[in-house]
Amino acid sequence: MVNKRERAGLGRGLSALMADIDTASRMTNDQDQASLGPRTLKRVPIDRINPNPDQPRRRFAQTALDELAASIREKGVIQPLIVRPDPNRPDAYQIVAGERRWRAAQQVQLHELPVVIRDFDDIEVLEIAIIENVQRADLNAMEEAQGYRQLIDRFGHTQEKLAQALGKSRSHIANMMRLLALPDEIQDLVRGGQLTAGHARALLTVNDPMALARKAVANGWSVRDVEKQAKPRRATTPRHRSRSGSVKDADTAALESDLSAAIGMPVSIEYDPASGEGRVSIKYKDLQALDDIVRLLGGG
Repeated sequence: MVNKRERAGLGRGLSALMADIDTASRMTNDQDQASLGPRTLKRVPIDRINPNPDQPRRRFAQTALDELAASIREKGVIQPLIVRPDPNRPDAYQIVAGERRWRAAQQVQLHELPVVIRDFDDIEVLEIAIIENVQRADLNAMEEAQGYRQLIDRFGHTQEKLAQALGKSRSHIANMMRLLALPDEIQDLVRGGQLTAGHARALLTVNDPMALARKAVANGWSVRDVEKQAKPRRATTPRHRSRSGSVKDADTAALESDLSAAIGMPVSIEYDPASGEGRVSIKYKDLQALDDIVRLLGGG
C-alpha cells in the first residue's frame, strides 16, 4: 500500500494552497460560512489562531510587518489565511500559510480573521510552509538553504526534483545548500544581513572563513573584495589537496562541494593517485549532526 507521504508529491500542497486562495478571493460575504467540501471559508477569532511551531521562517522584518499592518488597517485582510484544526488545542486553528498577515493583524488589534480551513496532516503542513517560504523573494539565504535541506531530509526529494518543481536551477539549489557547511557565526551574519549569499559562497573555500568574514563586515567589503581575498587561500586549503600533497583536480573538488551540499556538512576527499585508495571525511559540529550522519548512512 502506498502511504500518504509517498503520495504527496512535491508541490502538491502548494497547488492546493494556491487553489484555496484563488477560491477564497472570489467568494462573496454570503458564502463566508459555506462548506466547500474539504475546504471551509469562515471568520475566526484571532485568539483561536496559533502559529505553526515548525514554521521554517524565523525572522519577520518589522518594517515589512508595519507596512502590511498599515494596509490591513486601511483595507482589511483581503486574502484569507490557510489554517487547519490545531492538533494540540481543541476549538483552535493552526496556521498553514499566512503568519505575516496574522502578525500584522495583531498589530492592528483585529478581533477576527478570514480563514480557509483545510484538513492537512503534519507532513503536508511542513511541506507547504517550506515551499511557500522558499518561493518568497525576501527570504534570506540561510532560510532558503535550510528550506531545501528540510525538503530533502523530511520528504526524500532530490535536488533535481526541487529545481524542476520550484523553477530554479539545480546549481542554484546546490550552491545555496553549500552555505549550510559554513560556521554558525557566518550563517548568523547572513541571516542578519551583514553578509550576502555571495559573500558566503566566497568564504566556502578559505582556510579560516570566520576571520575573513569578520574583516569583510568590519571593512564593508563587497563580494568581489571577498573573492579577491579568498583566491590566494584556495590553493592551500586542505580540502583541495590529495593525500600525496598535490592539489586536487577540479572534479574531486566539485564532488566534495556536491557531497557537502547534499548532507549540509563539510566533506573532504583524500586519495592516493598511485594506488587509487582514498578516504572520505565528514566534519560534524555536534552530536545531533552525528546522529544525522548515522541516519543517512543507515538509510533512515
